[in-house]
Amino acid sequence: MHAATEALIRRYYAAFNAADWPGMLTLLAPDVRHDINEGDTQRGVEAFAAFLDRMNAHYREQVQDLVVMTTPDGTRAAAEFIIQGTYLRTDTGLPEARGQTYTLPVGAFFEVQSGQITRVTNHYNLADWTRQVNT
Repeated sequence: MHAATEALIRRYYAAFNAADWPGMLTLLAPDVRHDINEGDTQRGVEAFAAFLDRMNAHYREQVQDLVVMTTPDGTRAAAEFIIQGTYLRTDTGLPEARGQTYTLPVGAFFEVQSGQITRVTNHYNLADWTRQVNT
């Protein structure tokens, strides 16, 4: 079961890197819980889609050096990776965008049931990102 979960998480990030938002959304349970880094918890695929739309308007990002770890029963997974990004358009409450690039280590945590992702929780260092885009 853990191999199927690892494959699911790898498909999730492959869709992310391809900017295949509909493909990402098909991997999520309808009531997916999304814990946004230093932000709110949202529920549901529609809220997740709106989040992706907002992110896509402000950032262009690629996941690199992906490592996926799963529990033996496949109900939980963690991913560690580097995000390579470009800050395209100023996001509310953040520094002005001027096409700055950034590199951030990220940790993500997942819950999985019946072959779908039921929770996505992302963690990265916002202060580090802010330092990188303020140079």
